[in-house]
Amino acid sequence: MSGGERQRLSIARAFLKDAPIILLDESTASIDPENETKIQEAIGKLIQNKTVLIIAHKLRSIVECDKIVVLQEGRLVETGTHDKLMEQLGLYHKLYSLQNESLEWTVTTVTTQSE
Repeated sequence: MSGGERQRLSIARAFLKDAPIILLDESTASIDPENETKIQEAIGKLIQNKTVLIIAHKLRSIVECDKIVVLQEGRLVETGTHDKLMEQLGLYHKLYSLQNESLEWTVTTVTTQSE
């Protein structure tokens, strides 16, 4: 199985177990953007009435969280909702902005003529 398939299987197991507390560690790291959106939607439906702890570097996967805790070198540097953290213009704002900027990057091919 690919990394993405293993991740989807692990997520399915967690929800089938119906545990009251769920830990998602980089739950969409090995998943392509199309499936990431689908999985995020499914997770959103399945976590109703559960406590969910999410560890994520892809910050767009946590924007709807009730509370975001930002760590830097093992130390707590910011806490709050996505909107509050964006207003603070701190580390979260910087990282979120960089990630969104990179979504707009494209690869351009340059061809040269041989002499």
